[in-house]
Amino acid sequence: MAHFAKLENNVVKQVIVVSNQDILDEQGQESEDVGIAFCSNLLGGTWKQTSYNGKIRKNYAGVGYTYDEGRDAFIPAKPFASWTLDETKAQWKAPVDYPTDEGKYTWNEATTSWDAVTE
Repeated sequence: MAHFAKLENNVVKQVIVVSNQDILDEQGQESEDVGIAFCSNLLGGTWKQTSYNGKIRKNYAGVGYTYDEGRDAFIPAKPFASWTLDETKAQWKAPVDYPTDEGKYTWNEATTSWDAVTE
């Protein structure tokens, strides 16, 4: 199965699953262009292929993600103002690494640090 993301102003609005049979070219090879044409004919709009394994476009597209054409990547919404984009993974990264012990933590933007979660 192939997955395609519908874009409006480069924001993912919908993700659908398409049968591999519907993305085959004349030589029987899977083709993103054929899949895009299939999705456009079926539902209209602008489409890009996405994948769970991250082999294309860095991340699996989710509703609300942005497609960055220059990076050819789907990027999730920035969770906090202090976080920066890891260009290799196209993922947001806290200015302080997540603790490596067995505890659970939540990000505190006011102190730009990880706070232990007490249950």
